[in-house]
Amino acid sequence: MGGVTVEKDIFGKTKDGQNVDRYTFKNKNNITVQVIRYGGIVTTISVPDRNGVVEDICLGFDTIQEYEKGHPYFGAIVGRFANRIAKGKFELDGETYSLPLNQPVCCLHGGNHGFDKKLWDATLDGTRLILQYISKDGEEGFPGEVTTQVVYELTDENELYIDYTATTNKATPINLTNHAYFNLAGQGAKDVYDHTAQITAEEYLLYNEHGLPTGEIASVEKTAFDLRRPVRLGERMKVVNDGKGFDTNYCFDLVGQRKFMARMEHPKNGRSLEVYSTEPGLQFYTSYFLDGVQGKGGATYGRHSAFCLETQHYPDSVNQPSFPSTILRPGETYRHRTWYKFGIVA
Repeated sequence: MGGVTVEKDIFGKTKDGQNVDRYTFKNKNNITVQVIRYGGIVTTISVPDRNGVVEDICLGFDTIQEYEKGHPYFGAIVGRFANRIAKGKFELDGETYSLPLNQPVCCLHGGNHGFDKKLWDATLDGTRLILQYISKDGEEGFPGEVTTQVVYELTDENELYIDYTATTNKATPINLTNHAYFNLAGQGAKDVYDHTAQITAEEYLLYNEHGLPTGEIASVEKTAFDLRRPVRLGERMKVVNDGKGFDTNYCFDLVGQRKFMARMEHPKNGRSLEVYSTEPGLQFYTSYFLDGVQGKGGATYGRHSAFCLETQHYPDSVNQPSFPSTILRPGETYRHRTWYKFGIVA
């Protein structure tokens, strides 16, 4: 038997009085992960450093009320369509669909009331947490009734495994991810400049001035976006996007197969994070738009205080025929698997 345990308690109540269950995973290596059924949010990831000091490396809040007030998707399941859809419009099977513009020129992360704001049904199967949400036909403008399951599991190999599946009764775009914000120095640390970053992709998407893909896939060769060898993050962020840092989709082959995408390290304390996924894209975001959010334990989350590694399909795929398709049809099953592996550098 493995050393993983899962315990359930109540994180709080929503504003309409519903209980928000919290599930606490612990493994034999002193790693703790907490997930709530509101938004499927990962609220806590506590891991030891090389000296055995355990700290929470995942940004978030202490109460359900803070999550309900609105936030930059801390730790949440994002859907029905992660990332951006240009002008909030797409055409599918001869019909044009219009979505909420929750950004000036796009629909971001599923609209105004995406999967991150839903209270998911939750069940435990051994040490696997199974979350389910049924999105009605027309919700946020998307066609089809979609049934989504997301399974969270922590292993004794120090991997947080997330398995996403979805089915539909009508053709619809699907693109799911988890939007955890990490800081390997601890969730209250000022910035991530002292981290090292490696992303194995050889290509990335070019964007226009609105942060939307132009449709062109470019080589990272001889660009500041080349992270195939580890780089000190602060130095590289200074020269990317006029000093704003990364908000970049990296492109991968082997869609549907587990592959190594990224590795982050904090040399000072030795914590590391590796990302593996079956997805074709990895959105690397260094939290430029965090603006003094008050977080857990009195922490203040400012610009560049975290990084996100969002495994997903490419942004605006529904309007870019050359990108890998995000259309799910009746009789098909969408599946996306991601592994976040925590470690220690000697």
